[in-house]
Amino acid sequence: MKHVLNWILFLPLALLVVLFAVINRQSVSVVIDPFGSDIPGLRFEAPLFAVIFIFLALGMLIGGVITWFRQGRHRRALREARSEIATLRAERERLLAGQPALTDSRDRAA
Repeated sequence: MKHVLNWILFLPLALLVVLFAVINRQSVSVVIDPFGSDIPGLRFEAPLFAVIFIFLALGMLIGGVITWFRQGRHRRALREARSEIATLRAERERLLAGQPALTDSRDRAA
């Protein structure tokens, strides 16, 4: 069912992307120099759809890297918690191995 839902959602989206690329084939001039000089290495011609797709992909990559760095403290806390859990489990096993089985607290009061 999930596979069919993916096809239903992503097939129209893929068709729109292809349609966008076909419609926007005209060449545009892209200048990377913020000061507007005419250095040939900082200016290139490319189809409009390629420019848009490249900058979308670049934005997604930069956003992913920023998110990964911002979530570093959560990954560190998870590693520390897992380490502490492993230590506590080992200590619990050591204590249970050295002591008799625990009984109900009502049995101790008698």
